[in-house]
Amino acid sequence: MSGAAATPTSPGAPPRGVRHWPMWCAVGLLVAMGRLPWGLQRALGRLVGRLAFMLAGSRRHAARVNLRLCFPGLDEAARERLLRDSFRDFGIGLFEFARAWWGDAAPMRRDVVIENLDILRALEAQGRGVLMVSGHFMTLEMCGRLLCDHVPLAGMYRRYRDPVMEWAVKRGRLRYAAAMFTNEDIRPAMRHLKQGGFLWYAPDQDMRGKDTVFAPFFGVPAATITATHQFARLTGCAVVPFFHRREGGRYVLRIGEPLADFPSKDAAADSARVNASIEAMVREAPTQYLWIHRRFKRRPDGMAPPY
Repeated sequence: MSGAAATPTSPGAPPRGVRHWPMWCAVGLLVAMGRLPWGLQRALGRLVGRLAFMLAGSRRHAARVNLRLCFPGLDEAARERLLRDSFRDFGIGLFEFARAWWGDAAPMRRDVVIENLDILRALEAQGRGVLMVSGHFMTLEMCGRLLCDHVPLAGMYRRYRDPVMEWAVKRGRLRYAAAMFTNEDIRPAMRHLKQGGFLWYAPDQDMRGKDTVFAPFFGVPAATITATHQFARLTGCAVVPFFHRREGGRYVLRIGEPLADFPSKDAAADSARVNASIEAMVREAPTQYLWIHRRFKRRPDGMAPPY
């Protein structure tokens, strides 16, 4: 990347050179997808979801294993329906991501419900930093954008390997987010929280190389990053669950009560509480969760890998 360097509030200069042209073409297609009419996006999304179900064999297998582990009480037919519906929502979610980054959110704003926004208003008035914890749902980008209409929300994310995609997505997110921190920008993110900022964070994936503990997720030991505990311990921020889901064409956002007596001295216990909050979110909108991630790829000693 040439020119000005990227910062949490700027994507920097766009990558240049012939070798980047193919990715620029791909980004152009994604931008066009993000600007299609919402009804057409949903129809195409369902089609894309069906194709992904048929073609993405390894991810379909991972999702099927995850659902078997997390919903052992469902019979096989019910889990298979949930699996297919999750791919449908995955396809729709791809268009939601593109619209959130580069499209118009006006159609979504016409039918959105935000519950308990007063919780965030009160914390903002206190000048207290807020770590908003959620999970990897296909609605996360659109619902994050809708919440940004009401609070100055920043986000944390994993950097894209391709510099063109990294620049384009960060530029799209900064149309509505207060700042964007990579998962390597720990000190700037903590400074943001100490200064009373709002930060969205999803700690529900197996992050190799990070400080993790095994904490239950749907009763299954899952390698869980302890960063939520550490952020709260080092900054004094409130940890607030952020529920969000799509109901037909309507979006429902709900702000949970701040986790009481958090953090404790026990990182494992705190991580289990965070996982329990995310599990509650999943149970409200199970088809919209990113089941294709290999959530249980690392196992405690003596337990065989499930995939």
